[in-house]
Amino acid sequence: MRNRIEHYAVLGLFVILLGLLPATQVIAENLQVPQQIIQDVSTQIQQKLKDKAFTRNFAQVTQFVNGVINPHTDFDKIAPLVLGKHWKTATTAEQQRFKHEFQTLIVRTYSRAFIEYNDWSLHFIPLEASNEVTKVIVKTEVLQPGRQAVDVNYRMFLSNGDWKVYDILIDGVSLVTNYRSTFNDEIQTKGSLSAVIDGLVKRNAEALAAKNS
Repeated sequence: MRNRIEHYAVLGLFVILLGLLPATQVIAENLQVPQQIIQDVSTQIQQKLKDKAFTRNFAQVTQFVNGVINPHTDFDKIAPLVLGKHWKTATTAEQQRFKHEFQTLIVRTYSRAFIEYNDWSLHFIPLEASNEVTKVIVKTEVLQPGRQAVDVNYRMFLSNGDWKVYDILIDGVSLVTNYRSTFNDEIQTKGSLSAVIDGLVKRNAEALAAKNS
């Protein structure tokens, strides 16, 4: 189950920021603001996907992906949610290190997806929300030829006038909850959050080095 969630988490995160969304372009005028943000960013990325030389340069891809993710994802909100109870007992330095390394993990995950996935489309489920709401769940179906549709829903909140993603649900399973369980197990196994962060630093460095070699 965990591998399936992680697989679709990659796909879900990829689609929201990096997906190919031809189906939504036709009905873009019917989308509400949170949906439109996803659509607009995806249209920009669609143009990048046409450049095969660009996708072969992993360092360039990760830099670009990081630039796309930041305006639309609130890691200041996600990091505490992912660490759960461990966030409150972490030092300020540990909090900052974890947030940075977790963002690096997500960026390189997005980047891998950016390179590997190129035959997906997204169907938006109608969003009923008033202008006064500050939190929404953008419901979608991820479509791939020859496969069953996957429900991918995005929790977004309004922050200083901008809608940002803070969680994704894949077939009803929260990405934040899934990562929280993973890191909680690692903290129990390794004995401290600091040791877990050190391991994440190492994994990130090795993965980026391997991709760039």
